[in-house]
Amino acid sequence: MQNRYLVTGAGLGMRREVIDDFNTSHAEGIDFMEVAPENWIPIGGKMEKQFRHLTERFPFLIHGLSLSIGSPAPLDEELVKSIKKFMQEYNISYYSEHLSYCSDNGHLYDLLPIPFTEEAVYYTANRIKRVQDILEQRIAMENASYYVDTAYELTEIEFINAVLEEADCDLLLDVNNIYVNSINHRYDAESFLKAMPAERIAYCHVAGHYNEADDLIVDTHGADIIDPVWKLLDTAYEHFGVFPTMVERDFNIPPIAELIKEVEQIKALQEKHQPIQTTAVA
Repeated sequence: MQNRYLVTGAGLGMRREVIDDFNTSHAEGIDFMEVAPENWIPIGGKMEKQFRHLTERFPFLIHGLSLSIGSPAPLDEELVKSIKKFMQEYNISYYSEHLSYCSDNGHLYDLLPIPFTEEAVYYTANRIKRVQDILEQRIAMENASYYVDTAYELTEIEFINAVLEEADCDLLLDVNNIYVNSINHRYDAESFLKAMPAERIAYCHVAGHYNEADDLIVDTHGADIIDPVWKLLDTAYEHFGVFPTMVERDFNIPPIAELIKEVEQIKALQEKHQPIQTTAVA
C-alpha cells in the first residue's frame, strides 16, 4: 500500500446488531472497520465498552449518513462538531460522507442527487470546505447512487471531479455505486471509473445490490457482491494501483465467517496487483 493511505488492506463495515459477534470472534483477515457515526452518537453502557474494545483492536473510519452536504438547508455544524468529538474520543482517523443530500426542512430518509450544475459545484464545495475547517482535516466524499434524473449542465463524472477539485477534498470510491448507476443511467462503468481522480482516492467501498428489473438496480448493501462488481474492482486496482477497500453489508447480514470470505476476496485482488518486491544484489 502507498503510505498516503490512513488505513491499509481490506476492511468491513460494523453494525450494532453484530457487535457481539465481532467481540467474540477473532475476525482474522479484517484490517480496518467502518461505522456510521449517527448510529453511535451518543453511546454508553455495555455497547460503549464493546465499541471501545473494538477501536483498540482495529483502525476505524467513519462514514456519515446525514450531513446532507448538498442540501438547501443550513449546514448542520453541531453534527460536525459532535463527529469531531466522537473521532477524538475513540481515536478515529478519518470521516467520509455521500456527495448527495437527504434533508431540507426535515430528513428525507433517502440520498438524493445534487443537480449537476456549476452553481451546485461551488455551493457544495464551500460546504465541504466548512466541514474540513471544523474538523481540522480533510474528508472524503463518496460517489453516490441515484435513481431519478437531476438538473444538469455537467455530466455526473464532470460534476464529481469539479466538486472534489474545488473543495480540495478526497474521494471515497464506491465501485458498486458506479456499477448501479451505469445500469440505471446507461453509461459505461469502466470508462466512468477510469475518469475518477486517482490522487484523491482515500479508500473504497464494495457492496451488493438488488435487481428490481433488467434496467433498474437498487443499492441495498443487503446481498453478496456480484461478479461484475468484483471485475470493476479488479479494473480499478489495475488502473489506479491498490488502495484500501471494505465490504459494506447493512442488512441480511450473514455470519462473520461469510463476510470475511468477501474480505479475503478483496485481499486476493489486492495481492494480484501489488508490485513484486525484489531484493537488491550487491
